[in-house]
Amino acid sequence: MTKPNPWPCCAVLTVLFLCAPGLSPGIWAQQPEPASPPPTTQPKSPNDFGAPQSQPTPDPNVPRDDRILWTLPNYLTVENASSMPPMTALQKFNLIAKDTFDPVTFAFIGLEAGLNQASNTNPTFGQGLKGYAKRYGLAFTDNAVGNFMTSAVFPSMLHQDPRFYQMGRGGFFHRAWYAGTRVLITRSDSGRAQFNFSEILGNGIAAGMSNAYHPGPRTLRSNISIWETQMGWDAVSYEMKEFWPDVRRMFARHHP
Repeated sequence: MTKPNPWPCCAVLTVLFLCAPGLSPGIWAQQPEPASPPPTTQPKSPNDFGAPQSQPTPDPNVPRDDRILWTLPNYLTVENASSMPPMTALQKFNLIAKDTFDPVTFAFIGLEAGLNQASNTNPTFGQGLKGYAKRYGLAFTDNAVGNFMTSAVFPSMLHQDPRFYQMGRGGFFHRAWYAGTRVLITRSDSGRAQFNFSEILGNGIAAGMSNAYHPGPRTLRSNISIWETQMGWDAVSYEMKEFWPDVRRMFARHHP
């Protein structure tokens, strides 16, 4: 009988990330900082030595490689913007492919597989290198199928925006509630709030597809367990995306 996944890695990440904001009391009741006026400088001729060079304006459609905890890929978070131009289906698939096949993702899945082996999840896999390889393949496939279904396939079919729009303002619990409910609420490509069919149906289809490669018993209960695991991972990822910019700025202030 399949041993349900106890989400060990999910719990580790949750504790690690939520402890970081505790280092800065400002995150618990964050207020927007007043914008500083730009410094006045005397214009210089382009021929003057040391004249400032114009910086190219960043393209809002090109995601920054802003890695959560400086490691985990994070291509779908929008900061300081209430709306963005809609993404094409090709852009949705490209970003999810970059996230899924990022080198750090392979290492992270390896850690998850190791924890699953230590807790003897799916005992029919056995132990040793062979058992680890099976658990690794299982975890990577679950992650890849879930990512593509929830953030590329269904968003393209239903015209929903797979990006996470950070709130960035307000108290900690208000923002945590906002981030956690993004598994149920999302935006359409036109910017309207919608029920997150992509998240619910995408993870449901991914759980059903898992019957093709998960060990038995292949029952409704096992499918629900896989679906709950994927939903739990996504809820944790939304929390991390909401508060990571605060943690990043906090460290930038202390370590300029």
